[in-house]
Amino acid sequence: MTKFADLLELDPYSLDKEEKTKLLTEELKNLTEFHRQHCQAYDNMLKGINYKAENVKTYEDLPFLPVSLFKNLELRSIPASEIFKTMTSSGTTGQAVSKIFLDKETAAKQQKTLVKIVSSFTGALRMPMLIIDSPSVIKNRLMFSARGAGILGFSIFGADRTYALNDDMEIDFKAIEDFLLRHQGQKILLFGFTFMIWQHFYKELLKSTKKIDLSQGILIHGGGWKKLISEAVSPEEFKRRLTDICGLSDIHDYYGMVEQTGCVYMQCEHGHLHASNFSDVIIRNPKDFSVCSKQETGIIQVVSLLPESYPGHSLLTEDEGVILGEDDCPCGRKGKYFKILGRLKNAEIRGCSDTYAAKF
Repeated sequence: MTKFADLLELDPYSLDKEEKTKLLTEELKNLTEFHRQHCQAYDNMLKGINYKAENVKTYEDLPFLPVSLFKNLELRSIPASEIFKTMTSSGTTGQAVSKIFLDKETAAKQQKTLVKIVSSFTGALRMPMLIIDSPSVIKNRLMFSARGAGILGFSIFGADRTYALNDDMEIDFKAIEDFLLRHQGQKILLFGFTFMIWQHFYKELLKSTKKIDLSQGILIHGGGWKKLISEAVSPEEFKRRLTDICGLSDIHDYYGMVEQTGCVYMQCEHGHLHASNFSDVIIRNPKDFSVCSKQETGIIQVVSLLPESYPGHSLLTEDEGVILGEDDCPCGRKGKYFKILGRLKNAEIRGCSDTYAAKF
C-alpha cells in the first residue's frame, strides 16, 4: 500500500509506527530521487552533502532543507509552464517570503489531504461557516498569501461562508446575527487565525454590550501564538475566555505551514497535535541534528508525502517542540502526537497570526 489514492481510503490516523515507517521511508526516498532528477539546485545540495540513497535505512536518515531556503531560492521540480499556483508565506514588512510553486496535481493532493484530515474532526458534511477575518484578505487568486490560502483552504468545509469582520477589522454584528438566524439550531464551523480571533473578536466582544451565542460552533484556528504568549494568554486561557464570552467550547488549534500545505497537524480533544498518515514530525537536537527521544526538546522537522512540484518533502522548521508519545494518545488516534514550544530564538516571525500581530 503505497499509492496516494489508497491512503485516501483509510482513516487518516490509522497507521501504527511500523506501518507508517515503512510507508514514509519508501515514498520519501522516491520523492528525494524524483526531486534530485528534476531540480538542479536540489541535486547540487545533495551532491554537496554526499547523499547516497543506499545509506538511508529509515526516513529519519533522509536529508532535510531549512525552511528559510525557500525565501532565498526558487526551488521547483516542474517547468515554469506547469506552474498552476504560487503560494507565499506570511512575513512582516521587509521580510523575504517563501515562494512555493504548485502544479495542478500537487495542489489537488493538498486539497484532498486537507479534507481527509480536517473532516475526521468536523464530520463529512459541510457546515455553515463563519470566518473570523475580513473579506479583503482574499485578493489575488494566483498569488496566495499564507493567510488567504488558509482561509480558502478551510473554506471547502463550509457552506454560506460569512465574514465576521468588515474591511476595517471591526466585528460585523449584523452579518453575524443574520448568519446565526439563518442557521438556528445547526452546528456551525468557525475558522480564523489565533491572534486575529483574540484581538478583533474576543477583545471587541468584551467591550460590547451585544451578546453572541456560538455554543453550536466548532472553531479551528492556527497561525502562531507568539503575541498571545507575550500577553500571558495560554491555549487553556484562550479556550476558557472564548467559552465564557460566547459559549464556544469545541476548539481545535492546528499547526501547519505554506511550505507543506495540506498536511496540517490538528489538535485533538486532549490538547495534543497529531501527525496524520500523510506526514510526520521529527525532533532534532540543535547541536548535532541527531533525532531526539520522546519528551526531549529540539527543532521540529516535518516530512510530507505531498510535495511533487517542489522539493519540500523534508524540511527543518524554525520551531521548537517535543514529541509527547506515539500510537497511545487517549483520543485513540495512531501516530506521533506533540507540542509546539515556540519559535527558535532569533528566528524570524512568520506565523500568519504572528506576522499580523507584529503591527500591534
